[in-house]
Amino acid sequence: MRSIRWRCELEWFNRMKDALDLMERNMEGRLDIEEIAKAAYSSPFHFQRMFQMLTGMTVAEYMRKRKLTLAAQELALSSSKVIDVSFKYGYESPEAFAKAFRKVHGISPSEARSPGVSLKAFPRISFHLSLKGDKDMDYRIVEQEAFNVIGKTIRTTCQDNQQTRDIPVLWGACHQDGTVAKLASIGKDNNVLGITLDMQTGKDEFTYMVASQTEADAASLAEGLASATILASTWVVFTSVGPAPSAIQNTFCRIYQEWFPATGYEHSGGPEMEVYLPGDVMAEDYRCEIWIPIVKK
Repeated sequence: MRSIRWRCELEWFNRMKDALDLMERNMEGRLDIEEIAKAAYSSPFHFQRMFQMLTGMTVAEYMRKRKLTLAAQELALSSSKVIDVSFKYGYESPEAFAKAFRKVHGISPSEARSPGVSLKAFPRISFHLSLKGDKDMDYRIVEQEAFNVIGKTIRTTCQDNQQTRDIPVLWGACHQDGTVAKLASIGKDNNVLGITLDMQTGKDEFTYMVASQTEADAASLAEGLASATILASTWVVFTSVGPAPSAIQNTFCRIYQEWFPATGYEHSGGPEMEVYLPGDVMAEDYRCEIWIPIVKK
């Protein structure tokens, strides 16, 4: 069994390396997520989600930082015109290039030519294959019919890991104003959900919802609550044990680093859910479920 898992992980590792090689070879051209995912024998959504969970950035953000690193080197070491460099690395105007350049390097493109100026270098990332095998991951596959949820939402982005700041603020506000307690009282099995919605291929933004599953109409329960329908899906369900959110984040990392590469499944592109069971979320034995929609490759 472990030899099969090793072969699956090695195959995944080689495919991700091929995708990275393709990205590096096309820094001067336009490359869409479909082409990159194809190199990894993956759906565009699954590749982007895997990449984000493993690197902490989206494909677009990685490509942008690498291009601006190469552009800075070219400006510093050659006599190329700023306008030519901006078009070379995919910017539609020198103004757009200058704005992105300043955001990364803190200076204008023309200032990059100054002797002794400090520039930021964002190196190529690499994936490392490690055979752990010291702790199995227990999971179950669940077929779930469509269901309705209500709750409070925010719109956030993966750029610069902004979601890691926005989501805790939402949870804090929902605890403070009584929303979490209300959702727990009306939700199925008194559970509260954290749902990642509207994730789209090639987009950094998504919606996050603190919610509960209910059959009732949102308007009849409280003002200011949004509603959504979670479509029928096949889910893989994992249990996270330990204080939230660190235990949940560790489990998410293991799912994408260990489980997906070793199985014949990939992300379907639907919402992801954290199911917070009743109890002290900071307790060492607190149990939370992570639900991820999947399809067979």
